[in-house]
Amino acid sequence: MPLERVAIVGAGGWGTALAQAAAAAGREVLLVARDPTIVETINATHRNPRYLGGLPLDPRIRAVPSLDEAVDLLVMAVPAQATRTALAALGPEQLQGLPVLLTAKGLEAGSLRRQSEVLLETAPEAVPYVLSGPSFAVDVAAGRPTAVTLAGDDAAATEALAAALAGPALRPYAAGDRLGVEMAGALKNVYALGCGAVDGAGLGASARSALLARGFAEMSRIITGLGGSPATLTGLAGLGDLALSCTSTQSRNYQFGIALGRGEPAAKISGKVGLAEGVATAPVAAALARQLRIDAPLILAVNQLLADRSSIAEIVAALMSRPLKRED
Repeated sequence: MPLERVAIVGAGGWGTALAQAAAAAGREVLLVARDPTIVETINATHRNPRYLGGLPLDPRIRAVPSLDEAVDLLVMAVPAQATRTALAALGPEQLQGLPVLLTAKGLEAGSLRRQSEVLLETAPEAVPYVLSGPSFAVDVAAGRPTAVTLAGDDAAATEALAAALAGPALRPYAAGDRLGVEMAGALKNVYALGCGAVDGAGLGASARSALLARGFAEMSRIITGLGGSPATLTGLAGLGDLALSCTSTQSRNYQFGIALGRGEPAAKISGKVGLAEGVATAPVAAALARQLRIDAPLILAVNQLLADRSSIAEIVAALMSRPLKRED
């Protein structure tokens, strides 16, 4: 299938970074932005200063206010809770038979749906793919080496899409476990909130590492319980992304968690940190764990923090007093 013209919906930091990567791979790129100021600025200056400062953008990127042209690939780069609305605005007819690459790392509140499930409910004839892995927008936009996972149902088509987006700095690895890749991308944000809280409370690197390791085990139980592949968990979309998000202050979820650990109420943190996908995903993850009858004490602990029901010190004390059991 031809993959020359790419449209990216969402001109925030991540959408603009993906536009930069696609252009570097030789693709013609339409970047769809709701804000007319962003459209005008990108086209006039080849920069998106609101999200990426003075970083110059590839001249093959053209910003548009809406998608009115035929493309070979649609990339969704809006927040997880906005995906359904953005897809509905495009309409199922425009998406029929079109490869759609979903990049938001979150689960939809209320419906408990993964991003590809939201797509197929909105546009049943679209062809879903998922992109996830250890990546920050500023690194991708600046052309720093980044490796990610690109998952789809058809092996040959997924490999063709990965090849079309591969460039000098972005290396997508094709995979088949769409469910596992989506769930890993969503759940790692919840554990990043917890790891940030541990650091914000000054509990030490040992405690953070223990939470990361036990979070990986908890995430593994949930993903395999849903039918995901164990191989996904040890790859870029699993352990790779979890380690990055749980240890780097570039992660907004980690930053949000640090503020929680310092005792700041969740309602006041968003204005300072910005969007942290794990905040909306945490209660969805807890609901899924209950449905699966899987013990998920760390996800429940993060939800307690977000609801301001307990301090991080009280939560850690309760976790440390849980009955001992074998790790193997």
